[in-house]
Amino acid sequence: MEKNLKPLKTDQQSSNTIRFEKLKRHSEMIAALGSGLIVLIAYFLMPTMPKTSIILYLLAFVMGGFVKAKEGIETLVQEKEIDVNLLMIIAAIGAAAIGYWLEGAVLIFIFSLSGALESYTEAKSERDLSKLMKMKPETARVVDENGVEREVKIEQLQEGDLLIIRPGERIAADGIVQEGFSSVEQAMITGESMPAEKELGDEVYAGTMNGSGSLIVKVTRAGEDSVFAKIIRHIEQARNEVPASQTRIERIEKVYAKAILSITVLLLFLPHYLLDWSWSETVYRAMVFLVVASPCALVASIMPAVLSAISSGARKGILFKSGRQLELLSDVKVIAFDKTGTLTKGKPVVTDFIPAQGMDSHELLTALASIESLSEHPIAKAIVQKAQTEGIRLSRPAHLQAITGLGVEAEYLGQRWRVGKPKMFVQITNEIQELVQGLEMEGKTTILAERAGQIVGVVALRDTLRDEANTMVQQLKKMGLKVVMLTGDQEVTAKTIAKEAGIDQVYSNLLPEDKVKAVKELRQHYGKVAMIGDGVNDAPALATANVGVAMGGAGSDVALETADLVLMNDELSKIPQAIRLGKRTQRIVKQNMVFALLVICSLILANFLQEMTLPFGVIGHEGSTLLVILNGLRLLR
Repeated sequence: MEKNLKPLKTDQQSSNTIRFEKLKRHSEMIAALGSGLIVLIAYFLMPTMPKTSIILYLLAFVMGGFVKAKEGIETLVQEKEIDVNLLMIIAAIGAAAIGYWLEGAVLIFIFSLSGALESYTEAKSERDLSKLMKMKPETARVVDENGVEREVKIEQLQEGDLLIIRPGERIAADGIVQEGFSSVEQAMITGESMPAEKELGDEVYAGTMNGSGSLIVKVTRAGEDSVFAKIIRHIEQARNEVPASQTRIERIEKVYAKAILSITVLLLFLPHYLLDWSWSETVYRAMVFLVVASPCALVASIMPAVLSAISSGARKGILFKSGRQLELLSDVKVIAFDKTGTLTKGKPVVTDFIPAQGMDSHELLTALASIESLSEHPIAKAIVQKAQTEGIRLSRPAHLQAITGLGVEAEYLGQRWRVGKPKMFVQITNEIQELVQGLEMEGKTTILAERAGQIVGVVALRDTLRDEANTMVQQLKKMGLKVVMLTGDQEVTAKTIAKEAGIDQVYSNLLPEDKVKAVKELRQHYGKVAMIGDGVNDAPALATANVGVAMGGAGSDVALETADLVLMNDELSKIPQAIRLGKRTQRIVKQNMVFALLVICSLILANFLQEMTLPFGVIGHEGSTLLVILNGLRLLR
């Protein structure tokens, strides 16, 4: 019985640990809300139990203000600077010192709540590279001149080493194929929608997945020089960049806090000597100034609007990882799109099915789909999918044989069939050659079908444009934005897709580092850039752009982690909506800030004219705070 209880005890301890971690992660928010609840209780107890009420106010001060007071003191000690955190705490204590406990506690509550919401938002925007790092192999198999294999750590690989890459393994370093043939899934590096066939002399990349064949690869770039390592490095560098706007805000906050505190100190003495105010009046006016000049309304001008916009976007399938991207989106000048899986559906489909003269279309499709039904190749799947869509029942072929790098041979209904690339066939008529060339000029992949030594059909496939892509591009152009495409695909295919989408400027044949260079050039020439992508190969460009946008449904884990904004349902139509939401948010934030500054200036002027009492000062100050919050909440609609 005791043995059965031990696992339950362990599970309970694990569950308690998880709960504790969640409470710890949200401790700042819990403290802020707790202080607000205590303030509410103290307010109702004040008429009948004033001493108890004051004790509760003190508890609310400690609970809600501890984190901000700690941050303010650390800034004062470490940087010799007074920030807004410390100023707000001093303002609240000043209000309590002259008997206005409720006003001081409310200031603490609102400011602590704003800080907790900001911390929560920042936590959501942190980027984690752990999933990307898991794609990096830890060891590799090296073969020496005598043909002896040995396993070594990735860090020990050197240029010139020969690697053995077995089926289903990740390639450990960039290199050139020396022996073997295989299909390699390298979408994470080049963005290609279909596996690339590798043979003697072809280049392969670290982190890509080998297919069903074996390869001998000579290392050309290892360790930190590989394309895979550069992807990680670019992301880390972009994460460490501090936006100029953030630096300016922090600088303004420090100057504002110093100015208000300095003026408050002067007001504690100067009016008594210069204006012949009594000491009680002088101290009272100084405290009123400290309260009405505190930047509570200014702080509330931003976060409620931003959080409301984030919530509104989430309901529409637009996930912002932090509020900073709303500001950046409103100023974006260029929208850069990846092609495969972003503008396109990411899977090849049959676009042209052309039977030879005298060949029945249904009979041809049935034969081809039956032969390809045993293959896992994307082209084979596309042909089978077309047959299934038309309700065709498939039969199993006999004596199926793969022809490496070219296609397959099989016996179907007593006849010998060959299906594959045009170069698989020796005798092709001029008519067929012209047809194939025309299809390939449109960026399509062509497959020929031969029965009993005679070409009986041509199949063309291509990754197709998303249905809403063209409409979305036109909307962006009407908004005055420049739209470009960045892709690792070949130029012909890229230009064909771009033309269909209505995109004028195309960058093709790009590796991840080339995409980063292109984004930097666009930023230099036009201003802020938003990059939309879905693959690991897009991650460095997403991180380098001012705003990185990932496709949530089809996107890789790394793209989702790296991006600032995620389209959860892969709907391109959400991109114009996100930009409009960003612009509207900035309009409301500016409205709030102008209003808050006007109220603060009006309250300060009334205080100097001795027309402002502390209760009215707090009402005006907190009233303006409430109004800017409500204005921000309009974005929830």
